[in-house]
Amino acid sequence: MSVKILAVGDVCGEPGLDYLEKNLRNYRKENGIDFVVVNGENANVVGVTPRQADAIFRAGADVITLGNHTFGKMQIRDYLDDCPYILRPANLGSRVPGRGYAVYDCGAARIAVMNLIGRCDLSFHASNPFTTADELLKAEEKPTFTLVDFHAEATSEKLALAYYLDGRVSALWGTHTHVPTADEEVFPKGTGYLTDLGMTGAVRSVLGIEPQQSVETFLGGLAGRYRAPEGPCKLQGAVFSLDSDTGLCVGVERVDVR
Repeated sequence: MSVKILAVGDVCGEPGLDYLEKNLRNYRKENGIDFVVVNGENANVVGVTPRQADAIFRAGADVITLGNHTFGKMQIRDYLDDCPYILRPANLGSRVPGRGYAVYDCGAARIAVMNLIGRCDLSFHASNPFTTADELLKAEEKPTFTLVDFHAEATSEKLALAYYLDGRVSALWGTHTHVPTADEEVFPKGTGYLTDLGMTGAVRSVLGIEPQQSVETFLGGLAGRYRAPEGPCKLQGAVFSLDSDTGLCVGVERVDVR
């Protein structure tokens, strides 16, 4: 049996959230998608609120993953503990709210989703994502598929983790940089990979932010509170086709809905 997983890049601000709500369910239906993982850590530009998380689920997400802005909006604290379908990076440690790994039902399949954060030029206080993945993969329950959202800055760290986990997880994709990469592939031992999914938000923006704000920052000024611009939007990500007999990936296809 083949199972199709859609991974959606970071949702940026209310424009990105609106575009997700208008397009995700149709894309899911038209393309026979079985399971959807959406990175929602930028839904409030820096962080996500419970209202926005609810909107992402209503739009058609099965699971929400997060990243370095997990606690950008502290209203999400209790939500992380109460809702099992939203994950924060597992290697942030056990003292922070929420969970970074869970297993979900998808028809006859059981799908594990693991959320990790990188340490290279990003989150130095996090535990080692490589050894954290090792520990999580020791879980007694053996799911049909294991998916990894690796929220990281450095391509080298993403690639290294993918090679390290090749054959042990079904798919690993990167989030955080908001720029889709053209390196989708199935690794030698069967793990589907893409360095970065891209983002869901305004086309005419600097990584989802009002361009003039970014320009002002680089000119040495004060940009103020980040704003997501209005205008045409895009939904970016990737579809991973998985084989339930092997638990591995047989194909990866980038997604760009405009």
